[in-house]
Amino acid sequence: MFRIETEVDKERAQLLRSRLRATNTAASPVLRELRGTPDERETPLHIWALDATGTLVGGLVGHTWATWLHVTYLWVDENTRGAGLGSRLLREAEHTAHTTRACQASRLETWDFQAPDFYKKQGYEVVCVIPDYPPGVTEYTLTKRLG
Repeated sequence: MFRIETEVDKERAQLLRSRLRATNTAASPVLRELRGTPDERETPLHIWALDATGTLVGGLVGHTWATWLHVTYLWVDENTRGAGLGSRLLREAEHTAHTTRACQASRLETWDFQAPDFYKKQGYEVVCVIPDYPPGVTEYTLTKRLG
């Protein structure tokens, strides 16, 4: 007999995370080797573009983990688009991840109305397509080998 509960419980969530991590570590030699190394933790990677007045006109927020760069957000101000800033921000993040953090690959998600074609032009390949996520929108996951 089990009782099912649905409330938000941060303490149980942390316990669940800890138990899942232990299970994953036991099951995966790769994850076992990561434990205790610098690659074990996600390390933030932020790149900012400012205009002459110091106003934010673009940026990239991501992190590195286990020899991967994960680009979470890439944004360029509408008035600055088309000048190559997005490509420059992405190249800078890839370069930093590869040369200073030994990353071998990059991954990101984007929606159909955002920039899948932009990322393909930067050398990314679609590895996953999720239709109707959210309803009426298609989400793409793309990856790229670095170096």
